[in-house]
Amino acid sequence: MANDELAGSNRSSLCIHHSSFGKQQDQDTSLTSAPVSAAWLRPHFWAVLLCCATFPLIWVGGLVTTTEAGMAVPDWPTTFGYNMFLYPWQTWLFGPWDLFIEHGHRLLGSLSGLLSIALCVTLWLYDERRYARWLGVATLVAVIVQGVLGGMRVQLDQNTLAMIHGCTGPAFFALTAVMATITSRWWREAATQPRVEDHARIMPLAATTSLLAFLQLTLGAQLRHVPVDASPGSFRAMVLLHLVLAAVLTLYVGLLVVRTLRAGCGERLLTRPAHRLAMLFTLQLFLGVGAWVLNYQWPQWLGEHAWNAAHTNVQEGLPQVMVTTAHMAVGSLILVNAVLLTIRSARLLRRPAGHSATTGSIGLGVAA
Repeated sequence: MANDELAGSNRSSLCIHHSSFGKQQDQDTSLTSAPVSAAWLRPHFWAVLLCCATFPLIWVGGLVTTTEAGMAVPDWPTTFGYNMFLYPWQTWLFGPWDLFIEHGHRLLGSLSGLLSIALCVTLWLYDERRYARWLGVATLVAVIVQGVLGGMRVQLDQNTLAMIHGCTGPAFFALTAVMATITSRWWREAATQPRVEDHARIMPLAATTSLLAFLQLTLGAQLRHVPVDASPGSFRAMVLLHLVLAAVLTLYVGLLVVRTLRAGCGERLLTRPAHRLAMLFTLQLFLGVGAWVLNYQWPQWLGEHAWNAAHTNVQEGLPQVMVTTAHMAVGSLILVNAVLLTIRSARLLRRPAGHSATTGSIGLGVAA
């Protein structure tokens, strides 16, 4: 009899625990108010499109800064008095190079804005999670603010606004990657499982690496928008700080990659960003050296050598433009992958050991 009562008590407590876990699970996994069969009605579809469209926007924005084409179109939101979308395409495609990239940057920004609207609308129509809806609103507000910053930079011809615009762009890119992740099927499935302790070792290091990567991008934006009246001492100080932070970031990226590969428990959604992070950061180091040499010559402490003396920089030449812009763009990709490791490891804290993520894809390049 006592054993029956004890068994009944255990079953009762187990049911209560299962019921409370089920309620929490329902809150995290409720995605739609009604079944959505068409892919284009799903928020994840628009989130992935937005993320993929933002990287070309980042790249072309870097070209605008590298070639100093920010004032190629002196008015905003119009283009030489035309509606932005009605500007003659012949003049745009076959006109001056700086006009081509500046107007193209505006069109890509408008595309990101339209995709953000679509994402926000589908989230509020088909996603019942409150945090996902409001993150969609934050994404829409962020792209509007980014567009206004770019427009005010043109209207006021203000270099400081251009620098801020260059800092917030990568942050918006990271936000789009977050939206592509939280709208995925994998994100909902991960919420149904208990935590795995090994993943707790990844998240703090990934978050710190993300912060350092963003600070490094901010310093890079300052170096790319140095005022013409800046003193040589202030420029040297910014370069030194950029190099010191690069060394610190190298250490953190290395630690993050090693820890992820050891503690990732075979999760492809952790190990793949870790591998990408290692490759991107290695490429970034070479691009950083190349950007310095192509913009400021070889360091003087190398002395005069035949291979050094024969080198001549060409202002806004193709190698200088492409390497400098790639250095900025790859920095944004490093930030995005570090952020992905942060949010994925945080989500995976609730999954059981040995549970593989081979079936949960977030789609396109964002998920792998």
